[in-house]
Amino acid sequence: MTSSLLSAPLVQLEQRDAFIHRHLGPNAGEIARMCAALGVPDIDALIDQTVPASIRLQGALPLAAAQPEHEALAALEAIAAKNVMRKSMIGMGYFGTLTPAVILRNVMENPGWYTAYTPYQAEIAQGRLEALLNYQQAVIDLTGLELANASLLDEATAAAEAMTMARRVSKSRSNAFFVDQSCYPQTIDVVRTRAHYFGFELVFGRAEDAASRDVFGALLQYPDLHGGIADLTATIAALKAGGAVTAVATDLLALVLLKSPGAMGADIALGSAQRFGVPMGFGGPHAAFFATREAYVRSMPGRIIGVSRDTRGKTALRMTLQTREQHIRREKANSNICTSQVLLANMAGFYAVYHGPDGLRTIAARVHRLAAMLAEGLRSGGFELAEAPFFDTVEVEAGARSADIRAAADAAGYNLRPVSAGRIGLSVDEATTAADVAAVLRCFGIEADLAALDARVVAAGGAIPPALLRTDAILAHPVFNSHHTEHEMLRYLKKLQNRDLALDHSMISLGSCTMKLNATSEMIPVTWPEFADLHPFAPREQAAGYLEMIEGLAAYLRAVTGFPAICMQPNSGAQGEYTGLVAISRYHASRGEAHRNVCLIPKSAHGTNPATAQMCGMQVVVVECDDGGNVDVADLRAKAALHADRLAALMITYPSTHGVFEEAVREICEVVHRYGGQVYMDGANLNAQVGLTSPAAIGADVSHMNLHKTFCIPHGGGGPGMGPIGLAAHLAPFMADHVVVPTGGQDRPNKGQGAVSAAPFGSASILPISWMYITMMGGEGLRRATEVAILNANYLAARLGPHYPVLYTGSRGRVAHECILDVRPIKAATGISEVDIAKRLMDYGFHAPTMSFPVAGTIMVEPTESEDPAELERFIAAMIAIRDEIRRIEAGTWPAEDNPLRNAPHTQADIAGDWNRPYSREQAVFPLPWVAENKFWPSVNRIDDVYGDRNLFCACVPMSDHA
Repeated sequence: MTSSLLSAPLVQLEQRDAFIHRHLGPNAGEIARMCAALGVPDIDALIDQTVPASIRLQGALPLAAAQPEHEALAALEAIAAKNVMRKSMIGMGYFGTLTPAVILRNVMENPGWYTAYTPYQAEIAQGRLEALLNYQQAVIDLTGLELANASLLDEATAAAEAMTMARRVSKSRSNAFFVDQSCYPQTIDVVRTRAHYFGFELVFGRAEDAASRDVFGALLQYPDLHGGIADLTATIAALKAGGAVTAVATDLLALVLLKSPGAMGADIALGSAQRFGVPMGFGGPHAAFFATREAYVRSMPGRIIGVSRDTRGKTALRMTLQTREQHIRREKANSNICTSQVLLANMAGFYAVYHGPDGLRTIAARVHRLAAMLAEGLRSGGFELAEAPFFDTVEVEAGARSADIRAAADAAGYNLRPVSAGRIGLSVDEATTAADVAAVLRCFGIEADLAALDARVVAAGGAIPPALLRTDAILAHPVFNSHHTEHEMLRYLKKLQNRDLALDHSMISLGSCTMKLNATSEMIPVTWPEFADLHPFAPREQAAGYLEMIEGLAAYLRAVTGFPAICMQPNSGAQGEYTGLVAISRYHASRGEAHRNVCLIPKSAHGTNPATAQMCGMQVVVVECDDGGNVDVADLRAKAALHADRLAALMITYPSTHGVFEEAVREICEVVHRYGGQVYMDGANLNAQVGLTSPAAIGADVSHMNLHKTFCIPHGGGGPGMGPIGLAAHLAPFMADHVVVPTGGQDRPNKGQGAVSAAPFGSASILPISWMYITMMGGEGLRRATEVAILNANYLAARLGPHYPVLYTGSRGRVAHECILDVRPIKAATGISEVDIAKRLMDYGFHAPTMSFPVAGTIMVEPTESEDPAELERFIAAMIAIRDEIRRIEAGTWPAEDNPLRNAPHTQADIAGDWNRPYSREQAVFPLPWVAENKFWPSVNRIDDVYGDRNLFCACVPMSDHA
């Protein structure tokens, strides 16, 4: 071996494709053995049997060759260095913050937290569920409302969700919604887009005039764009007297000191939790908070973490009211939200835990003190400021000196906010220092005595009137008063992490979710200051590195999808769906065909699809599927013809949600085009397309790409995600733009099109992950990843098929990158359901596949390309062993209601006490020999979902309940 390496050519020793082999699970020899087991000579033959020849790409992807990890990191570091780092005083909902190092290292940079999946399997997600409950409790306390969800995507979309929720619960017959003209402009931009497709009229004005208008709801900002704070109690009371529902967009750090929206009578409070320890990241990802009255719980968007109990009566957490999920309610869903911002919500919640109420008050008081000192210094220098009270933001009239002052600030390393030709805005945050205040004052020509300024501010009592200071207690629960040393915090984080099963423990085989390797080299750049600390509204010339990286990724995605245009704004897959349908609607309207509003959606589609269509004002018409799980082309033809004059779009997932490459897909697209419709392709299953086919080659007009699936952004326990869209040339002029910092520019055709997300490029700080992945894989590596994903899925299907029937296959007996296993015959014979199998898999150390989607009574398995044969074999062995356990129930060896499946998952408490079950302790917790070597212990037994829904409790429970 050594001698052969010594004589090998240098190109071989360079190992430029090493990352490809690190990303892929099976090596060449293992691939050959797996192909042999499938009865094919090689992987090319398997692909020929799986992917229809009519849609196959004829050449290689037009991408460069793979780069080694260290070279890709160096290249991206050189790009990042082109960003010009300034201290931002722009504000507008984005602020500098100090992420505690213990949270940065042990949560944000920890795969135990960022590779977990959405906590659908609550028994193995108790850690992040507790973290989310802490976050909800912090939001409840600070907003003064009764109920909070587990986060939304960003402040602007949360405001849009508040508008639609107001319409659902308001008794007013008005079709108008009031928007405070002092809301952030990016919020108004997104609300305006959303309102248009719901057919709502927007009314703008001063907050104090809101009640004079006949509206079903109102959005007020507190503190507002200009920094002002005012008691909204009388305005809210007057609005409510007229039947309107009032939402207040607010700031969590300000609310540490200020009277809460709940105390003012607000029905909804929302905003961004970004300044609770989450970097600005050029716009995201950040957790948006959303709180409301408990009476409105069933109308609230997003997920809610609630308290229930397990079969032993122990307190246990779960996502509550799950019947609101989109796959059940479809076009009747409250919203199309599928991804929240769990990782970022966890960080914000931990920030509150680590600092506690006293620490947060100190931080907030310091921010206000520095802002008041800045204001006092400006006034002493002869500048005019508004007399209104403020928390952290002031606006100063600088007149003809404005440009020179901003230039001086730029030279000194500060970004100020231009309000108008002569007016400047300045926002202070946690990262601001007293030295910064002095430096900024010097830019105004003022040499300040900071001690004297401080003394004058103290003597005046600050800039917040006593009537606006909050008087109620915040964060009184012990969890916010127990972990203030790093030692305590580290152990608390580790305790919670130990309760969660993530990809760092074992395979997560969720169909349609693509839980694959999130490589360390992909993750490293996310926390570089050049990417983490840039304000999204910083001058474009300061963001040259970011823009180069984003355009580089867009070029990659153009090559992969075949589309000429990419919109990077949507910050989730569901947002991508919405953005794509908005582009289609705008396109039809531009042609004088705004009446086209029928959207055809196959019965097998993701639940977000019909929810998205109704959000765009479209009428959903369901297309049947045939016995093979494919779209019924005859039914499609009939419905397309029936609605020809009004046909707007078809939403289709490819490969299908049933896990097969439908051979009629081009014909399907042609039918829709023939009747004037556009084809929207849901990109959830793009992982089975890359390098083999593409949305454009298939015939789609627009498609979203789940970067958190196909392109390796980790799921973060339920978010963040990114869902950029690719568009055909005729739709490109209708993709989203941004009102604050246009993404279109003068020479781009989409100039002026309304936004769908708060930031111009969505969650920009996680885009380096996908840039790194594609750079390190190259075109050849991406195609190989797709082939191996298909190989792994077919291998699992072949091995498990004799035990669990594979529900759907293609015409040649192959599945795509996932397969559906039918549990319905088992349930009919034994009463054992897919839920029982899912819970029993926990005892074997695995997260369950996707349950009952897209077909009730089934499980959908997706192994991905990153799982090696040894891990596949462990999963196969577990599934076969569970089937054998079911056979013992069928044979009557074990009772139908007392067996390892019905009692699963088993905890340490189960085996520590008396044992009177018809199977052994060893069978319960070590069902196969290798399980004991890497045992994952669920911290609770099976959770009672019904109890949790009937006894709704969505805040931190007394510590005594944990005992």
